[in-house]
Amino acid sequence: MKPLPSWFKQSIPEVSQLQAMKNLLTSASLHTVCEGALCPNLGQCWGQGVATFMILGHCCTRACRFCAVPSGVPEDVDPEEPEAVAQAVKSLKLNYVVVTSVTRDDLPDEGADQFVAVIRAIRRVNPDVKVEILVPDFSGRGGLMEQVILSRPEVIGHNIEMAERLFSDVRPQALYRRSLDVLRVYNEYEGCSLIKSGFMVGLGESREEVFQTMDDLAEAGCDIVTIGQYLAPSKHGRHVPVERFYTPEEFDEFKIYGEQKGIRYILSGPLVRSSFIAEQGYLKVTK
Repeated sequence: MKPLPSWFKQSIPEVSQLQAMKNLLTSASLHTVCEGALCPNLGQCWGQGVATFMILGHCCTRACRFCAVPSGVPEDVDPEEPEAVAQAVKSLKLNYVVVTSVTRDDLPDEGADQFVAVIRAIRRVNPDVKVEILVPDFSGRGGLMEQVILSRPEVIGHNIEMAERLFSDVRPQALYRRSLDVLRVYNEYEGCSLIKSGFMVGLGESREEVFQTMDDLAEAGCDIVTIGQYLAPSKHGRHVPVERFYTPEEFDEFKIYGEQKGIRYILSGPLVRSSFIAEQGYLKVTK
């Protein structure tokens, strides 16, 4: 595993704040992508009392080779989860909340109903909270996507994750073009939310492929795009290794290119993840 460059250094967060967040989430039997995906920004976000909720359990039906979330047979859908998320949002006094999920190809609705139920519960308990969701591709099924659209989150995100050429090796159960079509469907729906996507670099793509990915996301109608450095979750054979580390200056270059292509807001940097300081992107686009 390649050693991390110096620009990945972060300050150590206050331990008591992290423990308080951990206790709240554990007591409510809630999962976060912060833990599940081994996010490098967990300390910074939890230290500020912010977390990204991961619904539908902690086990994914796909086995993408970049992701730390366990794959296998998922647990049953928890009918109490929507209320638990809503109450956690209230306890944390959040103004903006991000909800994502594992992929649930095993369910007839692939988890769409649970997304809708969580959004409704959050709004009932916290009527002024803005909601961003980060959804799987729902196998490209238009009816499931429409369910999510009609729940009216402020932002709908679906991550393209990486350059197209890498999909067959790293994301064999996903399709690059299908993900672009998903984003187009959300973008073309009348009165829809802001559309967001994100991807990682450092898995072996060329710079030209980075630019092509941004071209594709701009054409699909994305308002917000995040770009971050891939970090291998483990040395295990399932996870692909880091091929290279991009410099902060290169991330700045990607941001400039995407903005020139018409993407309204781009957050690009080594430690950027799709849910990182998500409210900032929403406020920048809507001000």
